Amino acid sequence: MSVLYLALQEGPRGLELPSLDFAYLGTRGIVGITMLIHMFFAQIFVGFVIGSPLLQAWGMRKGNAYMQRLSHGLDRFNVLTFSLGATFAGMFLVLIVGLYPRVTSALFTHFFWFFPTLAMGVMVLTLLLLYVYHYRTQRRSIVAGLGAAFFILVWQAILTGVDTFMVTGGGAGEQTVQSGGDLTFSSLGEALGSIFNPMFIPLDLHRTFGNLSWPAFAVAAWAGFRYRWAKSADDKAFYDWAGSMGVMWGTIFLLLQPFAGFAIAYTMKAAYQPNMPMAQGTGGPYDRLVGSGPGADSWTSNLLYINLLMVVGLFVLSSVAMYMGAMRHPERSGRLPIRFFGLLAAVAGLYSISPIADWPFLYMRYIMILIMVLATLGTVISYVRARRTFVYGSPGGGYRAILMLLGTFAVLVSLNMGFMKSNSRLPYTIYGEPQYKVNSEKPITQEQIKPQS
Repeated sequence: MSVLYLALQEGPRGLELPSLDFAYLGTRGIVGITMLIHMFFAQIFVGFVIGSPLLQAWGMRKGNAYMQRLSHGLDRFNVLTFSLGATFAGMFLVLIVGLYPRVTSALFTHFFWFFPTLAMGVMVLTLLLLYVYHYRTQRRSIVAGLGAAFFILVWQAILTGVDTFMVTGGGAGEQTVQSGGDLTFSSLGEALGSIFNPMFIPLDLHRTFGNLSWPAFAVAAWAGFRYRWAKSADDKAFYDWAGSMGVMWGTIFLLLQPFAGFAIAYTMKAAYQPNMPMAQGTGGPYDRLVGSGPGADSWTSNLLYINLLMVVGLFVLSSVAMYMGAMRHPERSGRLPIRFFGLLAAVAGLYSISPIADWPFLYMRYIMILIMVLATLGTVISYVRARRTFVYGSPGGGYRAILMLLGTFAVLVSLNMGFMKSNSRLPYTIYGEPQYKVNSEKPITQEQIKPQS
């Protein structure tokens, strides 16, 4: 009761806990790992919520039994794993409330009308519609599935707004979250203004494309793994087809990722102003991300280059997968465009991350990345056209190994992006707000706990 009294009397300022000594990980480490595990399931969940009803509708229209079977598989995976992802989400909330009470109370009161109020309502609607979609087989269930897909994207947008606010501090010099005083809710307009910060739209688009790309690559990896234990000829043909479908859709949305990624970096740089409050020896989030200015000494300044390596690896592996998958084409001439564009994309991508990428001039790296994207687009177009003549059921072992490696890479890239983005705002939990530090400041004293007479 005394702690509750303190919370009501002192507000967020009086609830600063000491840093807990988690072995090897620290406070940030245990919170970050919990969140990344949740994001692993959450990204797949969002992708499958969108993909399942679309495949179901497309399969019914085309009379394609494989599409309908894959649709039911995606839906079943979500039903079986949703509670696991939600458990880690609950663990994450417990950790941030317990370890970072000041920043948690500030965010909850500032964004109250969006999160938790509107966001939780949207999630309830999503789950209700998913139950309708899961238990009904009539055509109307597809409408429920598409409704669930719409609401899960609304949920994603709300959380992205809060997330980007924490990275940018709400924009150039904006000081919205108060450091103390009574726990009062911000107005709807103030919360909406903080959500629509400069980084919001690029990151929301990036996450939407990513949540349609990484889960598709996961389907390809799953299909490559499951093929080994398939018994019947129909099962073997289905898993081979599902692997091809996963590569195709994963690569299509992967093509959009670099453009949204560059937009995120640009808006992150534009949102930072030198006159914003900052800790001694640190720069803005963009400085920490790329290793420029005061943030150049941080070991995390290499994360962006590591992420570039992994993204190029995804492009190269997807091109190799389509290149090897083209062996199904019954005519040699039909394989040539896929192989040409795939080889060009792989060479351009590898050049862009090589030590000589800045030769013969500075912007050669970016030119090669653009060539890689355009060549991959040519590969996808050629692959989609050729798939009509593919004969499924006998993929090679090397091809299936590439599918599993591709899915693994996709998971690592998505998790690294989450860590890289969140780590860029260090030492703040809300960037530009010195009163909200990543590490807890000091313990509550016995005098603070005692109610004042």
